[in-house]
Amino acid sequence: MKISRKSPLTCEVNTRDINVTQVQLNQWDSGVHIQDAMPNISADDREFLMTGYTPEDWNAIFGDEE
Repeated sequence: MKISRKSPLTCEVNTRDINVTQVQLNQWDSGVHIQDAMPNISADDREFLMTGYTPEDWNAIFGDEE
């Protein structure tokens, strides 16, 4: 599913194709922890859904820690 969020860092609207269902989004919206509602998606995708931050935003904020 294509999901769009506005980045708090850049104020740009970004869209990611995330392997999530409407049922999972509804569970999360009803209060289920995102990692329990969507165990199949990456931490980057969960962060994007929750905050709008992309991996590139995190690298700009904290640098490349690898």
